[in-house]
Amino acid sequence: MSGPTERLVGERRERADLSVIPPSIAREEVDSTGAVGAVAYPYRIYEVAVTVPRRFFGDRREEYVVSVDRARRLAVRADTLPEPEPRAVEDVLVVPTELSAEQADEKAREAVFGWCLRRFSMGDSPDIAIERAVDVHKLFWLAARPDGDAIVDSVRGSAEPLVE
Repeated sequence: MSGPTERLVGERRERADLSVIPPSIAREEVDSTGAVGAVAYPYRIYEVAVTVPRRFFGDRREEYVVSVDRARRLAVRADTLPEPEPRAVEDVLVVPTELSAEQADEKAREAVFGWCLRRFSMGDSPDIAIERAVDVHKLFWLAARPDGDAIVDSVRGSAEPLVE
């Protein structure tokens, strides 16, 4: 049966060839009482250069890394632009993207503009240039545990209770 729920949840695949943020916690390392599931979550991550015009001091250049969550439609600051690696992921739920590349680009620009407004007193609009964009999936591990199922961030290693 297909419908809106299938689109929101994702597509379960026996195997998916994905570009992923390299995990710091391998699936096999996750503490679980059973099989460890996998969820691949879509992101578009940017290196953005901003030139802020200043009348008396010359232009100021700032750089930002922006991570756009393509499923929840959110843009947040990131620390670094990851070097993605191609990976075949077995038995994985692939969350669909809700934003096209162009829509994600616009979200990134809007976020950077807002950050500039909070940081600088501007007389003119800043020049915002996307220098690099990377489409990646971040992997999350689903673990069965005696005290309740958990979702483990494969990059940070943090675990949260899985709430349905």
